Amino acid sequence: MFNKILRAIIGLTGMLLGYGFSVLFFILLNTYDLEQTIILTTKAKMIISIIWILSFGLLFYAITPIIKNRGIRITKRIESELQKVPSNDILSGTAGLIIGLVIAYLISQLLTKIEIFYIGTVLSVLTYIFMGYLGISIATKKGNDLIHNFPTTKKNTGSFFKGKNKFNDEATPKILDTSVIIDGRISDIIKTGFIEGSIILPEFVLEELRHIADSSDALKRNRGRRGLDILNRIQKDRVIDVQITDKDFDDVDEVDMKLLKLAQHMNGKVVTNDYNLNKVAEIHGVEVLNINELANSLKPIVLPGEDMLVTVIKEGKELNQGVAYLDDGTMIVVEEGRKSIGENINVTVTSVLQTAAGRMIFAKKKTLANNKTA
Repeated sequence: MFNKILRAIIGLTGMLLGYGFSVLFFILLNTYDLEQTIILTTKAKMIISIIWILSFGLLFYAITPIIKNRGIRITKRIESELQKVPSNDILSGTAGLIIGLVIAYLISQLLTKIEIFYIGTVLSVLTYIFMGYLGISIATKKGNDLIHNFPTTKKNTGSFFKGKNKFNDEATPKILDTSVIIDGRISDIIKTGFIEGSIILPEFVLEELRHIADSSDALKRNRGRRGLDILNRIQKDRVIDVQITDKDFDDVDEVDMKLLKLAQHMNGKVVTNDYNLNKVAEIHGVEVLNINELANSLKPIVLPGEDMLVTVIKEGKELNQGVAYLDDGTMIVVEEGRKSIGENINVTVTSVLQTAAGRMIFAKKKTLANNKTA
């Protein structure tokens, strides 16, 4: 039943289109036949019009299945593409399109007054296309900036968040990568209130987490499940606004590059503990908040010449070196400490090496240091 109705509608559309072409045919005939060599009676015009109408009607009726299948494919493709676009972009793009078309309408009123053959109509169509595209482009790329530039909007937004919501929407969004979610420390940092703005969770990061959680390897599976538990904890705590975005970049395969592109698109910062991602982000001009760098900066400062009591637990890489650790995990390399493995010894700090991967302390056994000083 539906196919019959669809065929009837498409057939009627073809008939209307055929009538339009017949009218256009007569207009062109009168335009180019200036000497009126071809004279058509009313009956002849009617027959020609009927031929146009029936031809287009039967043609469109016959190709209805092709039009239907093509229409379904195009609809599905448009739907799949729209699913990749964030809802905010769709809303702002629609508003921009409406504004662009209104401006194009006002401009086209002037263009249609141009009496040169079809020039005004062509320019009017081009104006609609250009202004529609410009409206969508500006609204999607600069929508947030335009909103925040209005003083009344800022004032109302600020009062709303002060009175009803503790989230600060004006702060830079923070985009979490897979490594920092699995690490887990981000949950404790969020609870302290040091991170402002919204936490952005891309769908492709969640998909990677789900893939890790379903891994056949027990270690990977536990890490993936730990990451999902951390996300659930962050959402339940409601200390910060958590948003999930379905924005994706099909032209990029690596998750890290997608994160950087998303950060550029949203003017956000990537939160990670991945040293390599940190370096690549610097090349692309994307700001990064590295959890390891934050942890290193919060470790107690140790100065050369300071004494401390440590437990040597293993041998070092170099000859006669021993290795100890502070409570925060900082590694201490003890010169001539290999013989003291398993013992508590007093050491004197000789130097401190700070790297992006962490802090290393070099020390000597206190008796050895004292003898060299003497």
